[in-house]
Amino acid sequence: MHTHIVVAHPEPASLTHAVAARIGEAIVNADADNTVTSVDLMAEGFDPRFNAQDHAFFRRTTTLPADVAAEHARLDAADALVLVYPLYWWSFPALLKGWIDRVFTQGWAYDEGADGKVEKKLQRLQVHLVGLGGAGQQMIDRRGYGAAMKTQIEQGIFDYCGAPVLSSTLLLDADSGMAEAHLQTAVDIGRKIGTPAP
Repeated sequence: MHTHIVVAHPEPASLTHAVAARIGEAIVNADADNTVTSVDLMAEGFDPRFNAQDHAFFRRTTTLPADVAAEHARLDAADALVLVYPLYWWSFPALLKGWIDRVFTQGWAYDEGADGKVEKKLQRLQVHLVGLGGAGQQMIDRRGYGAAMKTQIEQGIFDYCGAPVLSSTLLLDADSGMAEAHLQTAVDIGRKIGTPAP
């Protein structure tokens, strides 16, 4: 199995990056046949702004931008996608949301027919979400943020494209001494992703 990990955090020494690294290591250690690639969107300088060429491609009047085509190639080679990110305002950071906006294109991630029906084109891609947040579970539950994120991200993005979200984990209280526990959870997540189904 080949897993592609995408990380969106501006600080390479962050807990977010450490969690992503632990997940990748655990996937590889779970089975000798597993492979992992990882991309740091900030370090690579990915431009998250949906631009005029992106819009023209959506309208089917021009070719796919080269940077988006490169992301498609990475994802086409993957069996699983793991997104590791900090929670910003109860969602993805803008960098990761822009990556989704630009990369999950019509014609590749989904297609809309003349009859208005949506063809879900990413049913083969297993998705795992790992969000890190400074708040606690009590606040998430009290304000309904968990349900809101599930609707926006799991249903609004991935279900629309047919990509099954096999796991969605929130590593909370990240600013309150939970780093070691979260790193162990990352290992557990990686093992589960990397262990072949019987």
